[in-house]
Amino acid sequence: MSDNPAVSIIVTAYREAATVGRAIEALLAQPIPEPYELLVLCPDDETATVAAGYAARGVRVLRDAGRGKPAALNLALQEARGEIVVLTDGDVWVEPDAEPRLLVAFHDPRVGIATGHPVSTSSRSTMLGYWSHLLTDAGAHRERLRRDARDEFLVCSGYLYALRRALYKPLPEDALAEDAVISGDVWDQGYLTRYVPEAVVYVQYPTTYRDWVAQKVRSTGGYVQSYAATATQMRSFRREALGGLFAALSYPRSIREFIWTLALFAARLHVWARILIDVRLRRRSHRDIWQRIESTK
Repeated sequence: MSDNPAVSIIVTAYREAATVGRAIEALLAQPIPEPYELLVLCPDDETATVAAGYAARGVRVLRDAGRGKPAALNLALQEARGEIVVLTDGDVWVEPDAEPRLLVAFHDPRVGIATGHPVSTSSRSTMLGYWSHLLTDAGAHRERLRRDARDEFLVCSGYLYALRRALYKPLPEDALAEDAVISGDVWDQGYLTRYVPEAVVYVQYPTTYRDWVAQKVRSTGGYVQSYAATATQMRSFRREALGGLFAALSYPRSIREFIWTLALFAARLHVWARILIDVRLRRRSHRDIWQRIESTK
């Protein structure tokens, strides 16, 4: 840790006392060559207590008001002192060397933001686990690789990404997909977005259909908000329907997985219908749509 950090690592967490310690341990083990600081931002006492246990190792705990992740990030970016800010969550953990690999992207002055590679820890032997692998591998991973190779815009994953602090614009507190908004803001300022597939972050995905739908409505729904207009270059209902069909149908390894893939098409239609109703028509608030997904903890 350093009193004059070049890098600020920010962990946002909410009621994640059971997982935030693992996230912190993985970050403290990173061989980061630059001086850095590690901040944990949370509104609840349980998570703060666990994070405070790492104070002797230089971890700082910040308390937000519990108004949601965009408001928490606005506070964190006011407190961060590093030129480069790394953002991650309290319910995921990074692979050794993930952050140094991510930071290499900023050796190019044209790069304003870079994202790591989410890898599902869910079992492929269940339908929802299989969906998580299909969407991360055949979906986001392949699309980011393609766009990165062409210097095209890509949306960074909120599970692990980094940006130049000077490019951060305060987020609207009702933004549902803050990673999409931040990615678009940086791109609109004339900087490149980069994908670093070697910077792996491990993620547990929902294990119940109810949780799965709630998570997807929250994350995908953010793309229909005006704040994320730039992000629709990478994700929209039309792009998903036209561009994702072949990749999805070529992913299964068995008849069972093929059937699960067909079921995913129906589930994605369900999600987009919920987005149309809840976000576009009913204009439900961030607080109503944002739900804690218990099965990912």
